[in-house]
Amino acid sequence: MVSLLRVALPLAILTVSAFGHPHELDRRAGTAVSNANSSLTFIYQNNLNASDDVNHVGAILLDPMPASAGSTACGALSETLLTQTTIQNYSSDFASSLSYLEFADRVSPNQAYHIAGGTLQVSPQGLSFLASTQNNSTLPVLCTQSSRASEPPNSTATVSNEVAVAAAGNVYVGYRNQKSFRFLGIRYANPPQRFQYSQLYNGTGETANATAYGSECLQVGGGSEDCLFLNIQTPYIPKAGSSAELRPVLFWIYGGGFTGGSGADPLSDGGNLASRDDIVVVQVNYRLSTLGFLAIPGTDIKGNFGIGDQIVGLKWTVENIAKFGGDPSKITIMGESAGAGSVRTLLGSPEAIGMFQGAVAMSNLGGGVDLGLTGNYGTTYSSYYTINESYTVAGPQIFNESNCTQPTLSAQIACLETVNATDLVALNTVARYVVQDGTIVNTPELDVVNKNGSAAYVPVIFGVAANDGASFSNLSPTPIQNETAGLMYGLGINQSYAQAIIQSGLFPYYDTGNITFDSFNVTQRVATDNTFRCIDQATVYAGAESGAFPSTYFYQFERTINGYNPENVPGAPVTPGYPYGNPNLPYFKLHGADMAWAFGNFYVPLRDANDLYSVQLVSGYFAEFVKSGQPNPPIDYLQVRNYTTTLQGVEQSGPWQNVVSDTGPIKHFNYPSYTGTFVDLPQCAWLNYSISYYLGGGR
Repeated sequence: MVSLLRVALPLAILTVSAFGHPHELDRRAGTAVSNANSSLTFIYQNNLNASDDVNHVGAILLDPMPASAGSTACGALSETLLTQTTIQNYSSDFASSLSYLEFADRVSPNQAYHIAGGTLQVSPQGLSFLASTQNNSTLPVLCTQSSRASEPPNSTATVSNEVAVAAAGNVYVGYRNQKSFRFLGIRYANPPQRFQYSQLYNGTGETANATAYGSECLQVGGGSEDCLFLNIQTPYIPKAGSSAELRPVLFWIYGGGFTGGSGADPLSDGGNLASRDDIVVVQVNYRLSTLGFLAIPGTDIKGNFGIGDQIVGLKWTVENIAKFGGDPSKITIMGESAGAGSVRTLLGSPEAIGMFQGAVAMSNLGGGVDLGLTGNYGTTYSSYYTINESYTVAGPQIFNESNCTQPTLSAQIACLETVNATDLVALNTVARYVVQDGTIVNTPELDVVNKNGSAAYVPVIFGVAANDGASFSNLSPTPIQNETAGLMYGLGINQSYAQAIIQSGLFPYYDTGNITFDSFNVTQRVATDNTFRCIDQATVYAGAESGAFPSTYFYQFERTINGYNPENVPGAPVTPGYPYGNPNLPYFKLHGADMAWAFGNFYVPLRDANDLYSVQLVSGYFAEFVKSGQPNPPIDYLQVRNYTTTLQGVEQSGPWQNVVSDTGPIKHFNYPSYTGTFVDLPQCAWLNYSISYYLGGGR
């Protein structure tokens, strides 16, 4: 069985092991909160080009106060008043960033600011500097922001870029890097007990180190059972006791097949989104594998412990995110792969509904149609087992492989509770299924056919990478002789199914002379349709047609970089002028390859300029959805922020329209993006996934 381990997971593991276990209390006594006397606002003009970061500086904005008080307040942050020279050297950045503050009604028109030796005024005519005649005036203060480190402090001693915030009865000591305030490894739940639901963390009076990631949840390769931590990246920290000017919140749920993954994955780091689009990003760890999903009939072990963790993380966020600048009434849940399956589950969970106001499911798996595909891997992410069904496919095997074969079930469970956790998640069979437990999940699938039904009535986005299924198709290691053999191997099907696919004429074979790769191209299309595209298109259409959701949007990625690639299929081909691959030629857009675009974290060399421009455009779509419940960034917003290429992309692409019919529309992500219709509708119908699948067609 293929597992959905994130490609970037080894990086996350190294990061966690390097930074240690932040749930251990920081023993410094009497830590003063950094926002006791002023809010802290990050000022940084982020173009999402990591290679260009050395050419930009930022600032920290403080609340209005006299110049002398401002100098002292900057000093408390180990900074100084921003100088005229620095502002002039980066005048375009500061003009755009400070003009945005006025646009967002955070400061007055033509606002003046205290800086070193005088004041800075921002007006439509540009930046102007005045002598120190307004020193006694109460004006906002601009401090330097000298921290350019991408990593947290390397010592528990007081360092210049630490930031302390009081929340949930504790003080959390985070830090700032070049782009955002960061609080990592925050314990949101008490240390979990095996096969029990997690509880909101009740520790108080602590000063906690939040400068390093908490341990990831136990999986093959590492982790711990004590893993229920979350991370926050924010552009703004309100003054202690204030709830003014709170920013919208993105609550991220990682993928990994419910057997792997981590909230510390660098691809889903929220620092870039926080700084570029002025939102708060939260990532949550949740229990995985048998530790997170074991369900046993007739017992209190009802499964969904990992989903329950996500809900507790949401609850902690609702109760505390305002202290970190986030608006608890404007939370969007978002996830990819198994994270998208989690989003789908939470959309129908009575325990979660009401704690979020929007949802994004990236590459949600479906399945559910037996085309002879081995295991129908995606089925259980959208159609939920009963506890009995889940136990049948995993429970006895887990007991047997753990040597917990006592004569009574209670004795077997007692045995399983003592099995080494690392051994438990490494068994040949593990539990990884969302189940109908009757509390967290009480329906066999998400209700998308009833308005005022059991689903959360919030706007949703679903979408896929163009070749999601390539990551779940088998590429023969040896040359094959004909297409039939290629389909049998690639999809794990018998000869009659393979021939039926060929005879349908719906999945054309393009003869390039390489039968192995040409057959793989057919298998990946079938797998993409059957496992991802068809079920997700049918979901958003049903939700739009029934009114189950107030608005539904769909996308398909046409430009990506690396992704989940167990077969080492080639990427964009290298051609003259494109040493890192030519993205304008055909290549596979693999599962998980969309992460860099969603979060603006493009850390590999740019293949061409449109790589950067498309990252700016697409991350802007998702950020705007978090902010307003629809994905189209306003033109005047893009203008005032000087996001020129995104503005051009929006104007050339046209608006991303919500789904209104059985043909769409949908948005194809590229630069520029373009509007189209649902993809492969005849193929989906042949696979028994017609666009009206949930509305009575093709089931």
